Amino acid sequence: MRKNARSAALLLSCALVLVGCGTTTGDRAVSGGMLGAGAGAVIGAMTGNPATGAAIGAASGAFVGAVTDPCTLNLGNPIWRDHGGRAAYERRCGHPPPP
Repeated sequence: MRKNARSAALLLSCALVLVGCGTTTGDRAVSGGMLGAGAGAVIGAMTGNPATGAAIGAASGAFVGAVTDPCTLNLGNPIWRDHGGRAAYERRCGHPPPP
């Protein structure tokens, strides 16, 4: 059980970092919800209820994705969007993107 708890914590940490994908609030909420659902399903499967885990993960991921600022936590554009590269980032955030 201890190994499952460590695995779940690691997976959840990785998923929370990745919820920042996207530049608009909607993009970030969608990508966060999808990543959260996947991580929640895995964690739920380890504890015996993948559907509940996926639902909780999706809600948490969507919330965190929606409330984070793309200029503070920016992991790049999601695969379904292209927002003009470096120039668009500078217009949106007021400074060049990090190296």
